[in-house]
Amino acid sequence: MNLHTYSARIRWTGNLGPGTSGYRSYSRDHEVDVDGPGLLAGTADPTFHGSKDRWNPEQLLLTAVAQCHMLSYLHVAVKAGVVVTGYRDAATGTLRLNRDGSGEFTGILLRPHVELEDAAQAALADSLHAEANRLCFIARSVNFPIHHEPTSAGPGTS
Repeated sequence: MNLHTYSARIRWTGNLGPGTSGYRSYSRDHEVDVDGPGLLAGTADPTFHGSKDRWNPEQLLLTAVAQCHMLSYLHVAVKAGVVVTGYRDAATGTLRLNRDGSGEFTGILLRPHVELEDAAQAALADSLHAEANRLCFIARSVNFPIHHEPTSAGPGTS
């Protein structure tokens, strides 16, 4: 088995003076730093006293799933001889909050729209999303369902 290790450094930047002396006495702002791309400004979802102008963990999880699926899909398309000329997705995720203050994602819906060199391959292109989901590292690592509503179109028909 070939193992890869990833690292991230998280630094809370939200001490407004009194620290966490009260639930509303601090900001949820923080910084995420990884080797290479640099700093990402993070916070909590605005519902949980975060800022609208920073990334929150729920958005990052959703985008990680969507990115991983796209990259896996492009790989599967090459193997199947399907030439993809464009790809976009309008992904949504659902988070359920529980009475005890916990919560969990209950599902993600990916809506990938794939542009193809050959419109005659649309059915094949749509069917490849199942294999992409099977191969996606992130999809294999989460405990909630990831659904797909793909569409494919040939040149000039998107």
